[in-house]
Amino acid sequence: MKHKKRMETGKLRLQDKHTWKAPNGYKIVVIDRGAVSFNIPQDWVVAKLEPFELNDRLPPHDDARISTSFWRLPPGVDWSGLPLAPLLTKSVEGSSMEILARGGVIKSTRTDIELVWTEHRFIDPKEKREAFSRFALARGFDVQAFISCDFWVDDALRLHPIWDEVLRSLQLGRVIQDPTKGAVLH
Repeated sequence: MKHKKRMETGKLRLQDKHTWKAPNGYKIVVIDRGAVSFNIPQDWVVAKLEPFELNDRLPPHDDARISTSFWRLPPGVDWSGLPLAPLLTKSVEGSSMEILARGGVIKSTRTDIELVWTEHRFIDPKEKREAFSRFALARGFDVQAFISCDFWVDDALRLHPIWDEVLRSLQLGRVIQDPTKGAVLH
């Protein structure tokens, strides 16, 4: 019987000459020693480890959530025959929620990884409030990641730049041997 690897969260003191750099007001989230990493606002908190969830405040007092799942892909496979846009569309359809609007799939112009995302506007069944969900699917360096961001329509102006920074800073497939130093720069 396979044992599930236990995930841990914690704080480590960074070494003096570490290589971590985030924009002012942001911190870097690193999942599984660099398989997935991105920037989030400094004051966001880890609310759940599986799937990995970050919230703008501790639940139930939160107004926004970013969730991340990822899969390691077999090395050396050419994935160009399996485009991300239809995968993303298929993965977010069939919701039981009252969907008010579905956005089109937006393809990123990044050259280092493949990245697509879309947005839905819906009525939250519990709160009976209008909300957004944004979904991104990214692939590169033998990793595929799915990221979602849920927030109230009232918070859209505050959350759009945060989503943009998550996608801009997203990195896949790195190996960080010592998280107190950061990535080894050659």
